[in-house]
Amino acid sequence: MRAGIISMKSIKEVMDASVVSPWRGSEKTAEDVREQVRERYGDEVADEFDPASDAMPLLSWARFGYRVKRGERSLRSITFVEVKNDKGEVEKKYKRIVHLFHRLQVEKSA
Repeated sequence: MRAGIISMKSIKEVMDASVVSPWRGSEKTAEDVREQVRERYGDEVADEFDPASDAMPLLSWARFGYRVKRGERSLRSITFVEVKNDKGEVEKKYKRIVHLFHRLQVEKSA
């Protein structure tokens, strides 16, 4: 490992094990975010990427006592929101962009 590079194992050891993402299981979303992680942090980090614990929106990180490091830019993901009527039937769907931050982009709040 090159100097200055932190492995995902060492990052996960430092972070709280109870941190769990609100990710709902879309493999397409996980792959899209994994590719953004690969572009920013390289193959090793992308190969170890776990969407259930490695990327979350700002408010989710804050709930666990973390804050986004100064100057970090979000990873972008797309989700579809369903609008249901009184009978529970889906009337329409719309696309929503979700801004996520990887665990390398956050730090424990003081």
